[in-house]
Amino acid sequence: MNDPQSKKRKKKSITFRFCGTVFAGLLILLAIFSLKEFGPRILQQYQVGGQSEDLPEGSLLEVVYLDVGQADATLLLCDGETMLIDTGSWENPELLISYLYDCEVEVIDYLVLTHSDSDHIGGAADILGEFKVEEVFFSDFAKENSSYLNLMEALEEEQLTAWLPEAGYEAELGGATVTFLGPVGEWDTPNNTSICLRVDHGVNSFLFTGDAEAEAEEALVESGQNLHATVYKVGHHGSYTSSTELFLSAVQPQYAVISCGEGNDYGHPHEQTLQRLWQVGAEILRTDTQGTIVFISDGNTLIY
Repeated sequence: MNDPQSKKRKKKSITFRFCGTVFAGLLILLAIFSLKEFGPRILQQYQVGGQSEDLPEGSLLEVVYLDVGQADATLLLCDGETMLIDTGSWENPELLISYLYDCEVEVIDYLVLTHSDSDHIGGAADILGEFKVEEVFFSDFAKENSSYLNLMEALEEEQLTAWLPEAGYEAELGGATVTFLGPVGEWDTPNNTSICLRVDHGVNSFLFTGDAEAEAEEALVESGQNLHATVYKVGHHGSYTSSTELFLSAVQPQYAVISCGEGNDYGHPHEQTLQRLWQVGAEILRTDTQGTIVFISDGNTLIY
């Protein structure tokens, strides 16, 4: 996506904030006992099959796809540890900061900046200034925009070095396992340099590909890595240039989450993408129509 953005999203992102281990545990119990409605949100229970891998007792993973307009930001909370994937645009970092404070986040264990477009790193400098960040992953395709330059300055000020893990690198996020999948190969566009990763929590898995487009997706498929995911964060805000039939056949998502802004000038999500997602049987969720979207996994059960 090109910079700068043309629209600013002013709508409040979410009414009830589902964060914190105790509250998340309560939600799991409510779902198990078939309580279908909680406030304005319908909670549904999904048994995705099989048995969870060995997890710490009571382990819960919360994945929050934040409504940050025509931008990207996803917060993952697992057993007291935090990962933030992208930071929204430069226009509304206060929305993201407010959400993190509401979730009582003090330390961000992993900050993942998928690529250098300002709708993905626009709030990064503000996040680095507000929170203690332990480790920064960044696919550093240099861009001459203020978001990129502010990020470089903030990293230097905080004495942090951002780095790009090789495909196959693993990190632990509480009881969840984070596997970095890409980028695979060398690319001359920022979108295709996007960091791609999968987060596994028992039988539930979550895939993130930034703005990776068809060529980069094909390289991921050809790499032979496991791309299957229960929940797929749809690439490039639902653009037709991503989420190809080849890629989706490897992912086979049950749920597809699209982060995009209401009435955005790009026309995201594109009809071609929606058709391809429907063809693989994915349930489509969208921040422009549903606001912030929250999934909670206990390793076996998945609710949203």
